[in-house]
Amino acid sequence: MTQRRADDERDRDDDLPEWADQVMATVAAEVRRRRKELGMSAQDLADACAGLGHPIPRNVIANMESRRRSTLPLVDVLVLAAALDTPPILLLYPLGYVDRTQKLPLTDPVETWDALRWFTGEEGGPLGMKDSMLHNFRAHQHHQAAILTAERDAEYARWQARTANTPEKREDAQREADYYTDKADHHRDRLRTARAFIKEDGGTPPLLDPQLHGIDPDATEPEERP
Repeated sequence: MTQRRADDERDRDDDLPEWADQVMATVAAEVRRRRKELGMSAQDLADACAGLGHPIPRNVIANMESRRRSTLPLVDVLVLAAALDTPPILLLYPLGYVDRTQKLPLTDPVETWDALRWFTGEEGGPLGMKDSMLHNFRAHQHHQAAILTAERDAEYARWQARTANTPEKREDAQREADYYTDKADHHRDRLRTARAFIKEDGGTPPLLDPQLHGIDPDATEPEERP
């Protein structure tokens, strides 16, 4: 997806097939680069795809890499990525190997990192769009992990307080335990909020870690979205 900056006077209709060709060329080049990096032949890659339940013949892979193949189905991209032990998104946006990329036709190239973050929803698209469900699932993951970490840290600090050999060390350890306990409580509230928002939007929240099974019974609907 390395693209030259569009001419102000370019034919905008011609940009559509050109952009599609460049997307496919980027994927093909990255498949070839990753395959060689792993020491795989085209037949090895074909065998790996077949082992994943979606055969992609060796000649199809060769035609794709040499840009003789005119189409590249999404299902092929997913299976090729799995066979190459790489995230599918890095076939589309090869970080470190392509500096700039064109996210959509009729747009100027941007940094590959920015295009990848747009694809994953970390940044709004061309119209500034963001998905609340994606945001809340990410918040859910973040706050759940933060609770578990804070609770482990609090437990360790309590152990330090119990085994301290001076009153000063005991007090310091207890203050640290209180700090991590408060931190866990904060993230517990935020986790409840994320779960409430997911339900409010008609979704089903992710399964909780067994250690956090008490979150839902105490959940309350938030007054406003952050």
